[in-house]
Amino acid sequence: MTPALRVQNLSKSFGGLEALKGLGMEVTPNEILGLIGPNGAGKTTLFNTICGVFPPDSGAVFLEDRNITGLSTHRIARMGIGRTFQIVKPFNTITVERNILAALGKDRTKGLSPAIFSTGLKKYRDEVRNLLKLVGLEEFIDHTPNVLPLGHQKRMEIARALALRPKLLMLDEPFAGLGQEDITSLVQLIKKLKADGLTILLIEHNVPYIMELCDRVVVLNFGEKLCEGLPHEVRNDRSVIDAYLGD
Repeated sequence: MTPALRVQNLSKSFGGLEALKGLGMEVTPNEILGLIGPNGAGKTTLFNTICGVFPPDSGAVFLEDRNITGLSTHRIARMGIGRTFQIVKPFNTITVERNILAALGKDRTKGLSPAIFSTGLKKYRDEVRNLLKLVGLEEFIDHTPNVLPLGHQKRMEIARALALRPKLLMLDEPFAGLGQEDITSLVQLIKKLKADGLTILLIEHNVPYIMELCDRVVVLNFGEKLCEGLPHEVRNDRSVIDAYLGD
């Protein structure tokens, strides 16, 4: 089976700091792969290198069988990777609906402004409503994101990523800053997305939820892969306990 994502010997440095050191890993189709590790381990750098924010110094990234190494972020998004961010990044001056239309317009317009403002995209309103219904935000379609609580903004970002019709959804700390009720409902949403056939790569510091959600877990430390395995294997690995989890 061809991996949904393959990272091959990936390295990235910033000056004298080696953020990634010859990292390799694979994401299997329709699995949730968790990515954990201490602050500064290289998790977000890995996300950004996969998505084209940073070009790697060496190594390669493959989306299914296509080499996407060093491509621009918008080309990678068009090829099938949708992501959210640790700090939410909505377009706060336009409605929730137009935030989603910005992603739906990726194959129908050239440039961000036409995707947001084109009146021709109004025919996709039903698709927007379906996405917002999926994430529980249908009633907020005409609101601007800045008036929504953080949990709702994170759900809107997931809907916007899903509007890209991704082969791979990358979630960067989706539970950060949320209360228990929001986390519980977001866990259920992520489980539903997997049940619907989506492949998910997930960064999260909330270890109990990583262990609940993920089929496999990769642990990074100082830019290298420390451990990889099933959740219970990772949880009981001595090197992971010493470097990250603690006794």
